[in-house]
Amino acid sequence: MPQQGLSSLLLPLLLFVLIFYFLIIRPQRRRQKQHEQMLASVNRGDQVVTIGGFFGTVKDVKDDSFILEIADGVRVRILKSAISARRSPAPVSEPKEKEA
Repeated sequence: MPQQGLSSLLLPLLLFVLIFYFLIIRPQRRRQKQHEQMLASVNRGDQVVTIGGFFGTVKDVKDDSFILEIADGVRVRILKSAISARRSPAPVSEPKEKEA
């Protein structure tokens, strides 16, 4: 009789662990891997956004940090993990010539 009670408790616990893994752990690992790939692909001249909301241009890449220019002549050193996203540069529209 004690065996029946143990197996009836073990099945819902196993089901809970599987649901937890597929809904929380696996997607988080995927996002972390994508973020690490994004950080590895950041180079000089790329525009990035920090976790603090600062927009900047990468001026130099160090082992564990970046040198960002956040305004004209204002450079800061931040950890690589503080980069939240890489922005693609805004397309520069060429002025259209008017025909006379």
